[in-house]
Amino acid sequence: MIKQISVMEPEFKKYGKVIGGYDLKEILQKMEETPCPDDVVYVASVKELEDLKIAEELADGVYGQMPIQIGYCNGHNRKLNALEYHRDSEINIAVSDMVLLLAKEEEVEDDYTLDTSKVKAFFVPAGTMIEVYATTLHYAPCQTSDKGFRCVVVLPEGTNGELSHKPENKSGEEKLLAAVNKWLIGHAEGGLPEGSFIGLKGENTEV
Repeated sequence: MIKQISVMEPEFKKYGKVIGGYDLKEILQKMEETPCPDDVVYVASVKELEDLKIAEELADGVYGQMPIQIGYCNGHNRKLNALEYHRDSEINIAVSDMVLLLAKEEEVEDDYTLDTSKVKAFFVPAGTMIEVYATTLHYAPCQTSDKGFRCVVVLPEGTNGELSHKPENKSGEEKLLAAVNKWLIGHAEGGLPEGSFIGLKGENTEV
């Protein structure tokens, strides 16, 4: 089992930061109404969450008045399976205790592969809001109990939407582009859709 490090520890500062000062009670309560399936579900934009007061507060205070979307990632998971990154930070609010498996973009090789031994596990206590930096590779959270996990996901509007066209291959990074503002590196055991870039080498890290 991989060692878990609390997001409260200094080591997390390379990957993101804990954000305080916001009242999370309303969104945490609303998230209890969302499904928690046996697998993993991601919904990019949920009107009931975006209508809450905190949506405007996060757009102002965290994203500098950029348009944002608020959704969730819920379910049951204990494995890495893949890593993704965006050109912007992602905000996560842990509704339940959860673990994030993270790596740094600078650790990706020139051929866009990554050794999974570089991945670190960070424990996020329920009720904690964190920023995951744009240079931090991440994917679906992992559960800490048989009850699964629930996690609010805040991103710039349009992120993870369907691509309008296949980009030209200029730098090579385009082969990782799986959705709007989403670059994905998968593991062979991750069960990703056909055509996904498989670049994670080593064990499929498990929590």
